[in-house]
Amino acid sequence: MQTETPTTSTIFTAAVTLTPTEPQHFDLAFDAITQPCPWPKAYGGDLVAQAAASAMRSVTDGKTLHSMHSYFLRPADIGAVVRYEVELLRDGRGYSTRQVRGYQNGRPVYVCLANFAAGESGGTFAGHIATLVPDPDELPSSARYLADRHGGTMTDESKAYWSEGRSFDMRHVPGPVYLTVEGERAPHQAVWVKPFDPLRPVDGLTDAQRDLAALAYVCDYTILEPVLRVLDLPWARPGLVTASLDHAMWFHRPGRVGDWLLYVQEAVAADAGRGVGIGRFYDRDQRHLATVLQEGMIRAA
Repeated sequence: MQTETPTTSTIFTAAVTLTPTEPQHFDLAFDAITQPCPWPKAYGGDLVAQAAASAMRSVTDGKTLHSMHSYFLRPADIGAVVRYEVELLRDGRGYSTRQVRGYQNGRPVYVCLANFAAGESGGTFAGHIATLVPDPDELPSSARYLADRHGGTMTDESKAYWSEGRSFDMRHVPGPVYLTVEGERAPHQAVWVKPFDPLRPVDGLTDAQRDLAALAYVCDYTILEPVLRVLDLPWARPGLVTASLDHAMWFHRPGRVGDWLLYVQEAVAADAGRGVGIGRFYDRDQRHLATVLQEGMIRAA
């Protein structure tokens, strides 16, 4: 099988690199920079991951981030600073809660509540993957799939971004939705995801916290694709406009974001210009690591 030259995962690392700054509204503040992308506004996963990193840097007693609930208030500019202000809402023995607001150009663009848990005994359960999927080595990377393809609104810039500009290799089952909807128009799909190379250390975060931020970062790229699939709307469809509206994520157990993870996704609903998708991350041992639920705007001309 043909292999591609690995690219670095510095885009993700740059996204979650925070600079402490003077708070204007709450207890702590950090600056972060949104990363390049070929669309008019910044990638939503930048904001989720940057907020997660900001919240985690405010919890110093060993508790672990276990859930986030977010709203995207306004589009964020690309390559520009977002200031994340963290409010310390509660620090209890078992749980702590933070509110994080992202500001750009003096206006709020993002807000979330993040909850942390100390962890305790209470039994364990994890559902297993219901369907068999091909091994990632049997599937083409985005770069290989797009190598000789053209069409729709895809430009050289967007082709390069889909191929290697997102820090993660992504391999679709039954097939991508870049130029056409490959495979059945069913409301479900799976995506294998893996960093192009090992994730680098991030200042202020442990490796375990960095991996949680990586899941928060990569989850937004494809979560609406099952909705696009069932509506037969590929990304390169002329006139298609999408935007993240709100987002929830639960981290069930630790897992290393270094080997392949399977992101199993399903469309929940689509109507009135909005769609909801649910996704579950599993490692190669079928351990359920995290669950994502997101609503997005889907506007087709």
